[in-house]
Amino acid sequence: MDRELTYAEALREAMRQEMKKDKNVFLIGEDVGQGYRGCFAVSTGLFEEFGQTQIIDTPIAENTILGCGIGAALLGMKPIVEMMFADFISVAFDGIINQAAKVRMMSANQYNLNLVVRLPSGSKNGTGPHHSQSLESIFMSIPGIKIACPVTPYDAKGLLKEAINHGDPVIFFEHKKLYPLKGNVPEEEYKIPFGQARIAREGKDLTIIAISYMVNVALEAAEEIKAKHNIDIEIIDPRTLVPFDLDAVEKSVRKTNKVVVLEEGPKRDGVGAEISSLIMENLFDYLDFPLKRIAAKNSIVPMSPLLEKAVLPNKESVIKEIEDLLIL
Repeated sequence: MDRELTYAEALREAMRQEMKKDKNVFLIGEDVGQGYRGCFAVSTGLFEEFGQTQIIDTPIAENTILGCGIGAALLGMKPIVEMMFADFISVAFDGIINQAAKVRMMSANQYNLNLVVRLPSGSKNGTGPHHSQSLESIFMSIPGIKIACPVTPYDAKGLLKEAINHGDPVIFFEHKKLYPLKGNVPEEEYKIPFGQARIAREGKDLTIIAISYMVNVALEAAEEIKAKHNIDIEIIDPRTLVPFDLDAVEKSVRKTNKVVVLEEGPKRDGVGAEISSLIMENLFDYLDFPLKRIAAKNSIVPMSPLLEKAVLPNKESVIKEIEDLLIL
């Protein structure tokens, strides 16, 4: 049956369904229960339904929160750790980089971690330097963890359910601008396997590989470019950055022979740098000319919405970059 949920509601339904099935699944974080239901209200109603054994409010202590999650996962539980903002995961880097990521290898597969770390990320019109960062690229260089970045409500539910039962630590990026957006989400059980990209828009003239909320920006830009120049752009949503679906990219690049990689994070050492490297190493012969990266300026994200717009990619800047690329 077709029905619409917001992105936030789809995440909530995924957690609710998994908690009902398995008492070992629990959510832990700042204000996720009796307080604000998390800063973006994703967990609204879950405390009333599951109580304090599966919905655990914590003090402001990110390193401790993550440590509790790692310890519980080592005991066979399935914690979902929510950081109020992705920026604050830096307080808990040791737990992610030196502990969670290495447990499986250092225990010779005697232990694995069903651990999900949910990170509300990206800008939201003036949230400022400490609440606006896109940190995906930092974790891409750490072996032992998976990275998901769903864009649609359908994918938010399916990827979160997969992450909760995946068996390895998963960093789960949720762009803050996506929370209120609606889409079709089945009520029944489904999961989305990691490493399977989604074709967000089919086209034949240019491929855009867009990350997280930038998929929506790319879709808007593509429609305007189609109307203005009759150029048909294909847009790939990777869904997961680790593992990354290079096969889907290859199929698109063989068709269009031109590639743009679009992300909200800084251009220097960004997600686009890694994806571009993969394309140049594996698909160079299919390119008509060098690929292009579009990303944020190498700047701290300003507080002012006007200055923020000057730093981060947006529909207008993406259109101009593509027009310059294609000499339109």
